[in-house]
Amino acid sequence: MDELINGEKRILLTGSNGFLGQKLTDFIVQKTDYSLLCTSKSANRNPNIKGYNYVQLSLINQKELATLIDTYSPTHIVHTAATTSVEACENNWEECKQLNTDTVQFLAEICEKKNIHLTFLSTDFVFDGKEGTYLETAPTNPCNAYGKSKVAAEQKIIQSGCKAAILRTILVYGVIADKNRSNLILWAKNKLQDNEVIRVVQDQWRMPTWVDDLANACLLAVQKNAVGIYHISGDEMYSILDIVYKVADHWSLNIDLITPVTAEEIGQADNRPKKTGFVLDKAKKELGFTPTSLANSLAEIDKQLKLV
Repeated sequence: MDELINGEKRILLTGSNGFLGQKLTDFIVQKTDYSLLCTSKSANRNPNIKGYNYVQLSLINQKELATLIDTYSPTHIVHTAATTSVEACENNWEECKQLNTDTVQFLAEICEKKNIHLTFLSTDFVFDGKEGTYLETAPTNPCNAYGKSKVAAEQKIIQSGCKAAILRTILVYGVIADKNRSNLILWAKNKLQDNEVIRVVQDQWRMPTWVDDLANACLLAVQKNAVGIYHISGDEMYSILDIVYKVADHWSLNIDLITPVTAEEIGQADNRPKKTGFVLDKAKKELGFTPTSLANSLAEIDKQLKLV
């Protein structure tokens, strides 16, 4: 590994094969005073391979994880790795807890011991969706195992006493170079362009988050060594159906292919929050976070798609 340069930030990024992880990798390598080590459990899937080191590692192997941290000596850890599927967490709680909670506790304890700053990605699913929009101080009450694992992780971080920024986010979308990673926007666009009929839930409301904004928020947390819980999302509330209609409108696609359905019809009435959404004042004031509107992000996505 490179020797630590005076003033340099050395970031260990977990979950670098993930949607946010790949975007963050691309953002961080553009910064000349940052050194980056990426890790995921499988081989590197980011088409962009220059400007950083990569180590394949299962995070639940705590001995290997501890050795990696000792060897690299990061100043910051950005922990994006998680089991995010609601169904996977429900069907295998022990596996979900192992990665989403126990690994976070292990990382937090190491960060406290070694004075490493931790940025942790959490979710709007820590809330039950009955009282949205939410301040950071609002009581958590998850309605699924995934949300419960994230609440427990947040608590473990706080209990550890480490320097940590907990970034909760909502329905992340956008474009990365790895075309195998999809999200609501690209799914809807691609299906409609292929003239496929899609079923879209009409009675769930979210403030969707452009992945570029979320990556920027992570970097702001790193740069400022931020401590505390921060809500990071767009600042416009939409139903999932409305988001898909916006996609169809932006790319002039056939809205007749969109079939509205209820959360109950697709088995999401009880295991997904009905309406989340965040109050962003704290992130705007303390981090300097500025969300991009859905309309502007779709325009940027259009440009980005031409480059990948």
